[in-house]
Amino acid sequence: MASNFLMPVKSDEEILQNSMLEDDPNANSSVTAEETLRPRWGPNHKGAQELANLYSRGKRIQECMSVSVCLTLIVINSLFMLYHIRLTNITTVLMSAFCGIVSADFGSGLVHWMADTWGTIDIPIIGKNYLRPFREHHIDPTSITRHDFVETNGDNFMITIPFLGQMTYLFITSSNQQIQESFSWKCYIFLLCIFVALTNQIHKWSHTYFGLPKWVVWLQEHHIILPRRHHRYHHVAPHETYYCITTGWLNWPLEAIRFWPCLETIITALTGCLPRDDDLKWAQKRT
Repeated sequence: MASNFLMPVKSDEEILQNSMLEDDPNANSSVTAEETLRPRWGPNHKGAQELANLYSRGKRIQECMSVSVCLTLIVINSLFMLYHIRLTNITTVLMSAFCGIVSADFGSGLVHWMADTWGTIDIPIIGKNYLRPFREHHIDPTSITRHDFVETNGDNFMITIPFLGQMTYLFITSSNQQIQESFSWKCYIFLLCIFVALTNQIHKWSHTYFGLPKWVVWLQEHHIILPRRHHRYHHVAPHETYYCITTGWLNWPLEAIRFWPCLETIITALTGCLPRDDDLKWAQKRT
């Protein structure tokens, strides 16, 4: 069902020739000596190994703090939401929640596109801490499956903290009437934050071909969250399409209107920067 839900943008031949076959972990499809000695993808790729080694203790501390604070705020706001929800406005609440999920999908695509396409890991602070994982992921897509919960989700959890923190403050300081008047907006922000926080976990599941819980597979097969087959289109080099990785619902519409290529054309015309230039540099570090 999921594989036919949206029109494919890459053929089976393109997937075979220009992406790592993640359901073939033993590289049985690598039939040439060059693929064995100079792998294009995977944990033995020299560029991937160099990038993985840049993961620092300071980065780990930031991720642990982000996960702890975010989970605390999610629990607090969940309790406030349950206390203040009213059945009389349930339709509006559900619509707001749906819009939050769609917004999270678009937001995931925008951030993913920006990090994949522009900048280098040499940029102070941002480069090694936030762009590095994107470069590593393209040349070793399976690396995310070896990351624990904290490394997988730390950055996404961090993004939501200011919004969840403001929600908590407003719940504490606002009157009941004020809360009810803005409750639909709070539902939108809350579901947006929840799905932004979950995005990289969903992304990790889309790269996991073995041992997934049945309920996760069911959600993928019904395209409620990002399906594995759907996300493989993005990992066909040069990784220029299907950037939305929360649900993937917006990928085909954005592809149909050539949203990302148009943005890239404008930015290149204004700055002279070439899209995915740094990404290609790391992909070529095979020895």
